[in-house]
Amino acid sequence: MESQVESFFTAIEEQEIIDCIRAAERRTSGEIRVHLERRCHTDVYARAQELFHALKMDNTKQENGILFYLAIEDRQFAVLGDRGIDAVVPVDFWNSIKDKMQARFRESEFKNGLIAGIQAVGEKLAVFFPWDEDDTNELPDQITTS
Repeated sequence: MESQVESFFTAIEEQEIIDCIRAAERRTSGEIRVHLERRCHTDVYARAQELFHALKMDNTKQENGILFYLAIEDRQFAVLGDRGIDAVVPVDFWNSIKDKMQARFRESEFKNGLIAGIQAVGEKLAVFFPWDEDDTNELPDQITTS
């Protein structure tokens, strides 16, 4: 039986999100990942930090990984950037991304909210960490679940 996490996005929606990640990453050395869980049994930001480490997002060469974490049943989410990107974006950057996403989430447009967030962080990553011919895709682009 398929879980709520695995069926949260249709196959087409999931592919659109992955395509958006790949498009953003073609312009930057940064790494973007999306992780879904059914429930978050702790503080959402603390859980995102745990997953950030578990998904090896803190092992990128320029410390420029970004995780979009969604706890579906709890209707909570976090956007977490590694030290490299966090050091160069404005103080309110992460909240502005969350606000952009939340506006879509309130309308039950979860795919569009994620895509809006991914595109926005991709634009910043491209400014501060532009793609270089030596860049490699350090982490998978697939949506992960637990």
